Amino acid sequence: MATELGLTTKLVLEAEPDSSPLERKLAELTRQLVSAILIITAVIAAIGMATGRDLLLMIEAGIALAVAAIPEGLPIVATMALARGMWRMARRNVVVERLAAVETLGATTVVCTDKTGTLTENRMTAERLWLPSSDYRLDHERGCIFDSAGKKASLELPLRRALEVGVLCGTATLETQDAAGVGDPIELALLRLGALAGVGHGALVATWPKLHEIPFDTETKMMATGHRRGGRLFIAVKGAPEAVLACATRIGSKPGTKLSAKARADWLRHAASLAEEGLRVLALAQKIIPLQASPSYENLTFLGLVGFRDPPRIDVREAIANCQQAGIRVVMVTGDHAVTARKIAESLAIAEPGSCIVIEGRELKPLGALGENERKRVLEAQVFARVTPAQKLDLVRLYQAAGAVVAMTGDGVNDAPALQKADIGVAMGLRGTEVAREAADIVLRDDAFGSIVAAIREGRVIFSNLRRFLIYLLSCNISEVMVVALAVVAGLPLPLLPLQILFLNLITDVLPAFALATGEGEDDVMRLPPRAPHEPLLGGPQWTFVAGYGALLTASTLATLMIGQYRLELEGDALVTLSFLTLALAQLFHVFNMRGRRSPVLVNAVTRNPYVWGAVVLCTGILLLAVYAPPLAEALHIVPPDLAGWALVVIASLAPLLFGMASGAVGHLARAARGSVRPS
Repeated sequence: MATELGLTTKLVLEAEPDSSPLERKLAELTRQLVSAILIITAVIAAIGMATGRDLLLMIEAGIALAVAAIPEGLPIVATMALARGMWRMARRNVVVERLAAVETLGATTVVCTDKTGTLTENRMTAERLWLPSSDYRLDHERGCIFDSAGKKASLELPLRRALEVGVLCGTATLETQDAAGVGDPIELALLRLGALAGVGHGALVATWPKLHEIPFDTETKMMATGHRRGGRLFIAVKGAPEAVLACATRIGSKPGTKLSAKARADWLRHAASLAEEGLRVLALAQKIIPLQASPSYENLTFLGLVGFRDPPRIDVREAIANCQQAGIRVVMVTGDHAVTARKIAESLAIAEPGSCIVIEGRELKPLGALGENERKRVLEAQVFARVTPAQKLDLVRLYQAAGAVVAMTGDGVNDAPALQKADIGVAMGLRGTEVAREAADIVLRDDAFGSIVAAIREGRVIFSNLRRFLIYLLSCNISEVMVVALAVVAGLPLPLLPLQILFLNLITDVLPAFALATGEGEDDVMRLPPRAPHEPLLGGPQWTFVAGYGALLTASTLATLMIGQYRLELEGDALVTLSFLTLALAQLFHVFNMRGRRSPVLVNAVTRNPYVWGAVVLCTGILLLAVYAPPLAEALHIVPPDLAGWALVVIASLAPLLFGMASGAVGHLARAARGSVRPS
């Protein structure tokens, strides 16, 4: 723990967890509801007593209304929605580390993603070997290396020396050429290339034992190993072409010739031409120094270039298209060559061919030094190449300052600050370090970009489900309050008794809300723009919906009460039974009004949810049990209605649903006429 790595880990582990935005929004909503409902129920009880109602009955009704109006099922249903959503994410190889990520995912506007292993398969294959002596092409199916003339290459010194450097300079291990191997994919590709030509790692290391290693560094963009070769130290180097060529003074195998400025520029052009083919390019170099000397990167002898093919993941292009359709920008942030990165970005439709803006790390100024035009160009760029972890952090800050909600991928220890700073830190589960995983909000078990998109979709669905069942619970609960309040004010018989209110609240409210929390989401969830990050759970449109449907439920219940009293001439428990059954069934049917605003009326996320149908059937059964099971009916003061009573109850309870379906159909047809959706 005294190392820098240990200190970074300690800071991550000791960070105090904060409550998530979702928790704070739910807590604030609950406080507002409790305050408003306590005042309303107290006023209702006072009015009832002032108008001569039974004192004990009104106190009981006031307490029951307070219990009914507060959605006490909210914490349970919210937990279920989050847990089920996280479970679905885990099935898509996304492990959620922090609760806040669930809500923030749905508001993501920019995804900064690595290339290798995330957009590509991270399955490197050496395809070209460009040496001063020849431009070699590799045929792995036939197990041959061909020279520029198309002939099978002989293992002459320049080719052998380049293969030896490629095999020695690394830490990967490969048992056989066809084995999976352990280590970096590029190093494994180099080991397979050597095995193809008969240059085996085991035999080579046994002859030239490894004495030193300079690990790859993002600043130098190179790595080196030192090996005893007789009485001398053989240094094998690999790295970015521009970095290796900058340190090289000679070219070719033993003894090599002086590397001129023109030759250096020519080889940089060769590297760019390989990158134009979509290959990842690596330079190889060597030097021989005294055995006691310390290995360094000065005065290298440049040997040549290796081009690797890393095919894009099959599902990436579609996933990127889904992001763009959802209003989410995808930005590639990679340590690879700028030309290679641009080629991959264009092939995956991150940018249109010819219009891709690529910025290299050496062009990126510190955040405070960016001018207005430079800042605008950075924000418009689709690809950042050769960037350092510190520059990743600056990019996150820049996007956030512009109002974006940023998801950033990372795998190294140095990526931890950027992962923590990002709104959504995404760590790689396969190739990521433990520190990166601890700093991230979500971990991808398969390192795939498609999993990020699946997580964003799930985040949107979870937020939508939370909002959906909140609207359902509140519209039902408010209708109970309004039914009793208006009946008391109008001098009508009390439409609901205290135990009946509690029965509604515990059975017909909560079970359908549970079912809504399990929804898979609307079909168009990824065709809508991201919601604003500070958008409340319930805004103006949602409260309008709650009030409107609460009023419809109330109107149908009071209409039943008045028709039962004046037309059917019922009174007492028989009259209350009609209003109770109407409100109960209306609330059950009301669950089908919880479809998305842009969804078809008959086929949508709610009607496709088997748990919704199960909840409706179960609650209907419990309701019939309350009517026809004598002990329960007696406790609830329910009198089984006759045929006319049931007809009135069914018609009145269906009225809010039919109104909702009619208004939804009109809105859907209007949108279809404008061309925004297809008519159902």
